This record gives sequence, C-alpha cells and structure tokens, in this order.
Amino acid sequence: QVQLVESGGGLVQAGGSLRLSCAASQRTASSYAMAWFRQAPGKERDFVGAISRSGSSMYYADSVKGRFTISRDNAKNTVYLQMNSLMPEDTAVYYCAAGAFFSRSRDLYNYWGQGTQVTVSS
Repeated sequence: QVQLVESGGGLVQAGGSLRLSCAASQRTASSYAMAWFRQAPGKERDFVGAISRSGSSMYYADSVKGRFTISRDNAKNTVYLQMNSLMPEDTAVYYCAAGAFFSRSRDLYNYWGQGTQVTVSS
C-alpha cells in the first residue's frame, strides 16, 4: 500500500506560479509511474501529466503543455508539478496518483492522494 500526500496548493493570481509536491510513504515509490489529475467542481477528474518510473518520460494534457512540468526525485520519494502561467481555468483540486503503468488513463492508477486545492483568480 502506497500512501500519497499532496501539498503546495493555494490561491494565486492569473499569470502566477505554484509548485505542488506529492510525498509517497514507501521507499518503493520509485517502482511506480506517477501522475497528476485535477477535478474542477461539477466536472470529471482529468489527466494533467504523468512521469515514468525513472523520470525519463513524461506525458502532458494539451491544456497544460508548455506551462506545467512534472518531475520526480526518487531519493526523496517525491513527485512535483511546477505550474507556471496559471489561468483561472486551472482552478481545481489536484490529485497525485501512483500506478504500475505509465499512462494517461485514470483507471490505471491504483493509489491516490487526498488532493490539494489550487485557485487561480482573474
């Protein structure tokens, strides 16, 4: 069982930046692909970005490509999401997830954090 804890959310003005962190409970976290998803009120949980076990490959949603960067530090069992040029439509609860497969699919991630709120004001 892997426990994930997100941090770093908050309120930011449009055009600003935030860095989210996701700390995993186990040293074996490096055995998992990691991803970020987000869910706005009344909407489904959507894919944001994913990173492979080694950190050498990443996927991004088209809506965040060029603005968000996902990275990981396996020595610290931590995954990051650097968010730049934030827009009001980025407002959502952001979730970290871990799974056996490097994928954009929500269904392939077995472990989830509780989420952290990101609010972007216009």
